[in-house]
Amino acid sequence: MNKAIKVLELGQRDYKDTWDFQEELFQKVLNIKVQNRRESTDLPTENHLIFVEHPHVYTLGKSGDLANLLLDEKQLAEKGATFYKINRGGDITYHGPGQIVGYPILDLENFFTDIHKYLRFLEEMVILTLDEYGLKAERSEGETGVWLDVGTPFARKICAMGVRASRWVTMHGFALNVNADLGYFDNIVPCGIKDKAVTSLNVELGKKEIPVEEVKQKLKYHFSELFEAKLTES
Repeated sequence: MNKAIKVLELGQRDYKDTWDFQEELFQKVLNIKVQNRRESTDLPTENHLIFVEHPHVYTLGKSGDLANLLLDEKQLAEKGATFYKINRGGDITYHGPGQIVGYPILDLENFFTDIHKYLRFLEEMVILTLDEYGLKAERSEGETGVWLDVGTPFARKICAMGVRASRWVTMHGFALNVNADLGYFDNIVPCGIKDKAVTSLNVELGKKEIPVEEVKQKLKYHFSELFEAKLTES
């Protein structure tokens, strides 16, 4: 059982390039697991946590509704944005500058075999991080992600999540709005939810900009504590 997690900092990187990179790491872990089962070996599987910032992009999950994208191809180009239909769960979301996007490529057999618990841990990591900034973030029943003012007319999402898992190996992950341009969310029905708004950490704190690296360090700390893992920088 390998509970070490390699942190990979990709900086700003194209969504499709990052997706391909995720798939490559994901497949390597799957191949080792298949080999272990076929040959009765016990080779260790690696775990990764990718951090990245994407140029403007909209992604639609495998169960999502294309009608939740409110732009046509020409309008996407005018806004300097791209669009991909991808293989995670969930509906449509936006990624762009000012977001911290995290993609854990974990073999959950190194930790626990429970996807529900995995998602709750990702949410808890964000909730604990936002608490350090004085924000009371919560879960919203039936809606994966992290929210503020749940159960009120002012409910708003600050972190979106969507994952894929096969043979207990995960990919895709979370997107936390830190200094995000919220205008880009006006071009979609975020996560297919029509009656709730989206927010960003800088907006909630009334500041022009929040240090992204500072937030990222807090996320890493809570991630390592929750998963009882040792994070190493690559």
